[in-house]
This record gives sequence, structure tokens and C-alpha cells, in this order.
Amino acid sequence: MTDILILYYSQGGAVRDMAQQIARGVESVPGAQARLRTVPKISANCEATEPEIPSSGAPYATLQDLEECAGLALGSPTRFGNMAAPMKYFLDGTSRLWLKGALIGKPAAVFTSSGSMHGGNEMTLMTMMIPLLHHGMLLMGLPYSEPQLGTTKTGGTPYGASHIGGAMDDQPLSDDEKKLCLALGKRLAHTALKLQ
Repeated sequence: MTDILILYYSQGGAVRDMAQQIARGVESVPGAQARLRTVPKISANCEATEPEIPSSGAPYATLQDLEECAGLALGSPTRFGNMAAPMKYFLDGTSRLWLKGALIGKPAAVFTSSGSMHGGNEMTLMTMMIPLLHHGMLLMGLPYSEPQLGTTKTGGTPYGASHIGGAMDDQPLSDDEKKLCLALGKRLAHTALKLQ
């Protein structure tokens, strides 16, 4: 089986829900399987630590997860047009993989959630791509052959899947958002299989 890593950070649950939809898309492709992983919170208090295993949800990611994957879907909530600090912190620790060229040529996609329609979704997707480009990954988005890109009244961009969670982060994924997440997972899995 070809492993597609779905690496995400989620604070309110929306990005986790997106990751699960992307995983469903990956696993709908024969020969592909999703590996869901998350990253721990970080703290301004340098003494604070998280347990080695989260109390619920996906396990914490390791560099080995990145090295072993055939493709990557990277997800984070929007933080002022950028990924959340825990995801940035994790990616900042991937220099060893960069030195080995471990991610060169692997397909990658990005996904995000924000509180409002103009809350920085597209900018977050673009800034999440930058470290992946440095790693030599092959970036993909969603083509306009996906009809939901033309009909969505919520999230969805050609740069990757997105979600509008509302000011209180209480809006569930819309049908269009779910379909775009599924499509992104399928596209990533198909591409990874073709490249192997």
C-alpha cells in the first residue's frame, strides 16, 4: 500500500474534520492508504510539555512519517494569513530531511480553516506551500473541473481545500467543502501512485 501522510494541527476540530475527509478521499483510491498524524501544541512557557501520546485523535507526527510517505496533505487553521505556530514549529525541525532530500519529488497539497470568508484562507494555503517548495515537493491544488469550486458559498479554492468555521468555530463542513476535501485526497493519492 502507498502511504499518504495527512499531517494537521487542529484547535477547534474543523481542520481535523477536513483531514478525515481527505483521508476518506485517499482511501477511496485502490492501493493508497491514509496515515493521519497531528502535532502537539506549543507553549510560551519553555517548561511546559505535552504527553508523548495525545489523549485522543491521531498520533503525533515524526520525521519518519514524512520520510516514509509517498505524498503529503498538510493542514492548519489560519493564523493571520499563516499556519498555526505548532505546525510551523514542527516544519522548522525538518532540516535533517531537507539535507537528505527525503521529500524531493513527492506530491503535496494543503488545506486550512478560518473564521470568516476573508479570514486569510488563501494566504495561509500559499504560505504553507513555501516550506514544501523548499523540500522539493510537487504542489497540487484543486482544478476547476471540480464543480464545487464554482458553486461553493463557503470554503474552497484552487490552491487547496478550505473551510469557513464562523467566528465561534462552530460551523460544520458544508457539503461543498466535504466534496472538495474528498477530491483533494483522491487527486493526491492518484498522483502519488503514478509517480511511484
